[in-house]
Amino acid sequence: MAEAEKPKSIRTADELLRRLERSVLVCDGAMGTLLYQRGIFINRCYDELNLSAPDLVLDIHRQYAAAQADIIETNTFGANRYKLKAHGLEAEVERINQAGVRLARQAAGPERLVAGSIGPLGVPLAPLGVVTEEEARAVFRQQAMALLQEGVDLFILETFYDLNELTLALQCLRELSNIALVAQMSFEAEGVTKYGLSPEAVAPELIAAGANVIGANCSVGPQMMLEVVERLAHSGGRFLSAQPNAGNPRMVDGRLIYLSTPEYHAEFARRFIAAGVQIVGGCCGTTPEHIKAIANAVTAVRPRRIKTTAVQAGRNPVQVETVPREEKSALAARLGKKFVLSVEVLAPRGVDVVPVLNGVRKLVGFGVDAINIPDGPRASSRMSPSALAQIIERSLPVETILHYGCRDRNLLGMQSDLLGHYALGLRNILLITGDPPKLGDYPDATAVFDVDSIGLTRMVSSLNQGYDLAGNAIGQATGWHIGVGANPGALDLDWEIRRLYQKAEAGAEYVLTQPVFDIAQMERFFQRIPDLRLPVLAGVMPLMNLRTIEFLNNEVPGVTVPEDVVRRMAAAANAEESRAIGIDIAQRSIHALRERTPIQGLYLMPPFTKDKYEIALEVLSVLRQPGSYAAVNRCAFNGKEGL
Repeated sequence: MAEAEKPKSIRTADELLRRLERSVLVCDGAMGTLLYQRGIFINRCYDELNLSAPDLVLDIHRQYAAAQADIIETNTFGANRYKLKAHGLEAEVERINQAGVRLARQAAGPERLVAGSIGPLGVPLAPLGVVTEEEARAVFRQQAMALLQEGVDLFILETFYDLNELTLALQCLRELSNIALVAQMSFEAEGVTKYGLSPEAVAPELIAAGANVIGANCSVGPQMMLEVVERLAHSGGRFLSAQPNAGNPRMVDGRLIYLSTPEYHAEFARRFIAAGVQIVGGCCGTTPEHIKAIANAVTAVRPRRIKTTAVQAGRNPVQVETVPREEKSALAARLGKKFVLSVEVLAPRGVDVVPVLNGVRKLVGFGVDAINIPDGPRASSRMSPSALAQIIERSLPVETILHYGCRDRNLLGMQSDLLGHYALGLRNILLITGDPPKLGDYPDATAVFDVDSIGLTRMVSSLNQGYDLAGNAIGQATGWHIGVGANPGALDLDWEIRRLYQKAEAGAEYVLTQPVFDIAQMERFFQRIPDLRLPVLAGVMPLMNLRTIEFLNNEVPGVTVPEDVVRRMAAAANAEESRAIGIDIAQRSIHALRERTPIQGLYLMPPFTKDKYEIALEVLSVLRQPGSYAAVNRCAFNGKEGL
């Protein structure tokens, strides 16, 4: 592009669009990659470097300007209140963003544009999370106002995976100003977003929300992105942008290295322009060398006009037949009509399931209604709980409750799992957030945590209504019987109660609690949830020794064993006496829970010992003792008979 064609400071969307009618603009490349290469560890807040290392950020901006980038993005991608809070910097939103604009402007000079970079909030929004639309608006508004006050020429909203979040941000920014909005989604290798939306579904929604330029960034490499922008172009996108990664990174000598060359990106820049792209740049792994090659490739190239097809925004609802709760499973039918018994059974560390089946057979003979199978308890590595659940249900006349956590799976993986598990015949599920891997056998393993248990509950509830994450109809609705966890002994009980009500609103149908050792604590818990119309199964854990009690009291948040129980166990003369005391305490707890609280059943968690099934049966035998109140099978629901 000739020097005379360099864009001047543009303050309205119309001015930028007129420029894009005549010429292609080159955006800069990655900021984080270069900071990482210069020794800034990934646990640092890169946005805060605008304050603590301004010369470093400025030098990178100047390198991109020297590489003939027309648009310099501010180093503010994660400079919103939620992301900064993780570094204790939530009070620095304005200072960090304003410093980011000043540094970019200093490097850009009068002949280049400064784009305010805004990324996703870093926390899931409702319905998958608990952040409300108004809360999200306030956070986007705070960051955008700081950028506007320092005089950005346009906004680039980038690396968004959630279309709802991006459209919300667009609407918010459009209310604040009339400068150009570039909206870029990130697409997976399959050409869909993280939530499964196609470019054809994304394009009309972004345009309707106020985007002047739509496109893609990050994702993987240029080749896949070319297909995405071509589909965006034919789905209503008149002005397009493309900022791909430098391919997939590789680990070389302990560092992540991107292997796509500047020449490769230059070639695809020409292809992007042929597909109708007017703003082209780079994302993760791209450097000033990549941007220089792109700038040379697009010199004097005019953008191509692509014939587009108008696509109506929004998704049409369809009528599907949903499954009534009592028809979802035998457990669902029994809850509220009989006192339900559930026992936890661990998946084996290997592939031999015979001991587990032999133990479960004993529990079924006693009359246990459901077998709970935890999902990697204490972040340990075991057989897939869904595999064991299917083996049990195909081998014995009993249902399982599959525990399913958010720790190890992304959103698309969870949706695939849930559809597959349901197709294989599982029906009862307990949705949990999951233990961090640092607690378990593999401390170097990483967690995912795309959503927590509230968002996961909403996801499964959506499947039960016949829709996937993206709001697309899936045909036949699932009929998952949705359970959630609760901790009556939570350190912050207000927070725990609030989350429990959010789970109920999201679609939960029954509750399993953490182990209860203090009955008064359980009574207070029920006093706080008088209008929660969900059956509660109380957790009971037989204590086998003093060491277990010390672990629970000191290393498991929200679980407290009362002093009188500690004293009884401390007085045990030997292991046999400790075992007897533990079983007696568990039996007394069951009796007290039925006498003093409106529980609908029990969730028994036997110890990790070889005789765990025998211990479980011995504890449950209290329910068959003649004359015992606990032997009376009645239904109490928050103090009332029946549902």
